[in-house]
Amino acid sequence: MKHVARKRFGQNFLTDDHVLHNIIDAIAPRRGQVMVEIGPGLAAMTSLLLKELDHMHVVELDRDLVARLEKAYPRERLTVHAGDALKFDFGSIAVPPGQKLRVVGNLPYNISSPLLFHLAQYAGMVEDQHFMLQKEVVERMVAEPGSRAYGRLSVMLQWRYHMDMLFVVPPSAFDPPPQVDSAIVRMIPRRDQPAADAARLEAVVQKAFSQRRKVIRNCVAGMFTEQQLVEAGIDPGARPEAVSLEQYLALANLPR
Repeated sequence: MKHVARKRFGQNFLTDDHVLHNIIDAIAPRRGQVMVEIGPGLAAMTSLLLKELDHMHVVELDRDLVARLEKAYPRERLTVHAGDALKFDFGSIAVPPGQKLRVVGNLPYNISSPLLFHLAQYAGMVEDQHFMLQKEVVERMVAEPGSRAYGRLSVMLQWRYHMDMLFVVPPSAFDPPPQVDSAIVRMIPRRDQPAADAARLEAVVQKAFSQRRKVIRNCVAGMFTEQQLVEAGIDPGARPEAVSLEQYLALANLPR
């Protein structure tokens, strides 16, 4: 029986074989590795990954798809975690000593940013992440200071990860086709992550980008003085998108 994609789950199933094989090549799965896929859907990517892996985990919210996956694959090959990836404890997946978890998925576009922030708390136990996302979101993730795409998502994720947009995927590669282009992003947790309090940095960045049209002096008024901006190496007359990650870190690390 054909599964009908459900809008409430943000389902767009990848069906293009050429794109699928390009994604698998980018992921480069190897036997013995521990991998979890978020939103396996109809298992188009899952089936290809399992050709290279001994076993893998998947997290799926749709109960019909959970039943389909459990019927199609034995437990010794595929562990199906039924539930919401936004609430899933990725730290609960057992990883052998000396290894780290690899995370992949065609992420639902309607929850992509919250899911990326949820995953960020597990960065220390992750080897890498390969995701399909809306192209606009990936552009924001990898954006450099001075670009219009640079913002809160750029700063908070670049603090934790090295990221690259690998290639673009057109709507025609999906069923049903989305109304936007997609892109594949590679995220590798930084082993040289600069020290900062995550909550403090988040508060600073959120305040800074809350009024993008204003200069940074006005955006963070009440949180920092102009002198403190200067101490952090920031031009008080600069716009929030012109301030680098390193400067936001310096600001967040100022004594309170």
